[in-house]
Amino acid sequence: MEEYTVAEFLSYTIGIMVFLFGSHINKRISFLRNFNIPEPVTGGLLAAIIVFFVFLATGTEITFELETRDRLLVYFFTAIGLNARFSDLIVGGRPLLILLALTLLFIVVQNVVGVGGAALVGVPSPIGVLAGSASLIGGHGTAIAWAPEVVALGVESALEIGVACATLGLVIASLLGGPIARILINRYRLSGDASEQPIVGIAYEKANTEAVSHMNIMAVILTLHIAIIIGYVANQAIASVGFKLPLFVTCLLTAILLSNSMPYLFPKMYWPARTQALALVSDFSLNLFLAMSLMSMQLWTIAGLAGPLFVILALQTLAAIAFIFFVLFPLMKRNYQAAVLSAGFGGFALGATPTAIANMTAVTKMHGPAPMAFIILPLVAAFFVDIANAFVIRMALAL
Repeated sequence: MEEYTVAEFLSYTIGIMVFLFGSHINKRISFLRNFNIPEPVTGGLLAAIIVFFVFLATGTEITFELETRDRLLVYFFTAIGLNARFSDLIVGGRPLLILLALTLLFIVVQNVVGVGGAALVGVPSPIGVLAGSASLIGGHGTAIAWAPEVVALGVESALEIGVACATLGLVIASLLGGPIARILINRYRLSGDASEQPIVGIAYEKANTEAVSHMNIMAVILTLHIAIIIGYVANQAIASVGFKLPLFVTCLLTAILLSNSMPYLFPKMYWPARTQALALVSDFSLNLFLAMSLMSMQLWTIAGLAGPLFVILALQTLAAIAFIFFVLFPLMKRNYQAAVLSAGFGGFALGATPTAIANMTAVTKMHGPAPMAFIILPLVAAFFVDIANAFVIRMALAL
């Protein structure tokens, strides 16, 4: 078996091509557009399938260097932070707390379903934990981090199982959120507030009519870089006292602080929050991150773990759909924001936070902005969940 590694710059270039290809496919196939399937999902999955067929035909494992992808994640979350207003957070305090409580509840549900599914198909219960919140809400990083402890419980292939579950979960999450939102929006006849500005991306009908100049794009990039530099310094300071946070979290929080202080301290200074230029840079960063993430999936690792794993993940998908329709959407007041959050919850409950934002972006481009959803979901998904998830995983493995 041979392995071929695609260099960083070429991976970045292919990521752009993959996204543009997905956008072209979505324009041609109305089904994908009507069900709010994000363009990078279409392109990324097709690219991953092509890489998989190359593996089957030649035995060559193609891997991509992804440093640029990880940098784009930092850009994206920093941009989300620049759009956050304390006034919105105060107004959104109750929805934020409700979403947080529901997310914590679903972490428990996910592990119960995982362990129950493992018992149903006759595999060790630690595999059910791996196929629960460790790999789904937790994602690849959490699955990899917990794999050694599962190995210690007698599951030798824990790392491969965790990565496979996280990968397949990402695929399901990318395809699930849009259809969920479409069903809810059509059933309850919901729409966004046309007076609001989009936080990520530009609405389809405005994509070719609203001007974005090179000057405001450069101002956006400079502002993002300043926030990222400060966030990086803060991240290093926090790490020095023994508390480790992902870089994108400190950059997100730094951007929130800057966006709620600088415009008031320097009222005559241009500040790019909630501008079309910032929405465009956010969209670019998110789309490329997701396209590169999906195109780099090694689907052959999933193919070797079919059967029981697929049954457990099918149960997890059904549990997520039922939870969204019968618990989350009603408790979030059955409005348009709740429908957008439902698409996002389907994204990060089975995949990752960027998948959630991509799902919500696809919905809001079609049906109108929902700024509050883009503020509260990243705060829940990127900040609070990891701590609670670690506690629940520990309890589940102990039991």
